[in-house]
Amino acid sequence: MNCRHCAARLKLELIDLGSSPPSNAYLSAAGLLAPEKTYPLKVMVCEQCWLTQTLDFAQADELFSADYAYFSSFSTTWLQHAERYVADMVERFHLGRDSHVVEIASNDGYLLQYVKARGIPCLGIEPTASTARASREKGIETLEQFFGAEVGARLAAAGKQADLMAANNVLAHVPDINGFLAGFTNLLKPGGVATFEFPHLLRLIEENQFDTIYHEHFSYLSLTALEKIFRHNGLAVFDVEELPTHGGSLRVFTQRAASGSHVITDRVAQLLARETAAELSSATGYSGFQSRAEKVKDDLLCFLIEAKRAGKRVAAYGAAAKGNTLLNFAGIRRDLIAYVVDRNPAKQDKYMPGSRIPIVDEAKLLAERPDYVVILPWNLKSEVMDQLRRAGLSDARFVTAVPALDIV
Repeated sequence: MNCRHCAARLKLELIDLGSSPPSNAYLSAAGLLAPEKTYPLKVMVCEQCWLTQTLDFAQADELFSADYAYFSSFSTTWLQHAERYVADMVERFHLGRDSHVVEIASNDGYLLQYVKARGIPCLGIEPTASTARASREKGIETLEQFFGAEVGARLAAAGKQADLMAANNVLAHVPDINGFLAGFTNLLKPGGVATFEFPHLLRLIEENQFDTIYHEHFSYLSLTALEKIFRHNGLAVFDVEELPTHGGSLRVFTQRAASGSHVITDRVAQLLARETAAELSSATGYSGFQSRAEKVKDDLLCFLIEAKRAGKRVAAYGAAAKGNTLLNFAGIRRDLIAYVVDRNPAKQDKYMPGSRIPIVDEAKLLAERPDYVVILPWNLKSEVMDQLRRAGLSDARFVTAVPALDIV
């Protein structure tokens, strides 16, 4: 396979996680009677532009189907993050009723609801029918399709140019990264700003976050790679912030390279220097990741097997994509974890892809009171523990596997 950005031949392997189904392809009861389609899950690094990327087996329309079950609004922490983002952007870039905000991959309106509440005109672009429907129910204008260069040009011609474009946790999800970014250049006003949030590759490698790798993530992003890719597509980076979300993310601020007026902050050069020190522009920086992921797998399996032999009851919390990567890489099935609890009704009464572990609501967890609860979305560990303790689950012990096995 060739690099999705520069077309160089891919030779350097970061990790091979075996084969698994798409991480959000939750199964119905009827689906248990049919075979599942699985794909190899292998990540390569381009040694020309340093874009890290999955090998290309699944198409985007297979991964982001009409019944896509990830709804952003079910995380209180994420809603608070979105509300702070809107407040900060309104203040920093002086947005008001004469401005226009566009969010790409707007999901269920989790962020634009705060823009709308301020009386600022906004538009969501979201390809999955289930979440787009939820967004419209909040009164948010939502265009239901994948975004790219053609869509950006068409909206601009229709007078929909944007003062601010937000793209939270979507840049990693697009197979055609060049066409996607060209859409921002087409749609931004001359002085407009586009922000991108995504898990930081440096943190993924340093903190062993291999479970954030799944087929829906086509790319794993560093500022080193992105600065070149942005500029190739007519955008220039002028600022970057480090965020705690998703185990460590970046928020990158860009403007049109030809007309933007924002001054480049020192934080850009400082972060690039840190990535250089971590050897993200060298094959050395990507070595050893496979063995560290395998240690997590082995340690978790040993714990679950010992718990089963001791007669302990184990459940999991959070039917998250990262959880599916971990369960399938480790080969865990319902004999080791009885069920997974999730607050999202769209996932309840379904089954985890690959592992086929049933997904239930919190009531079952509180009624059965297992000895251990494995928190699969470890980035929400504190939120989940507090939530379950307030609900009355005070005697269970909580387990996370990444970056290393931890039992609280």
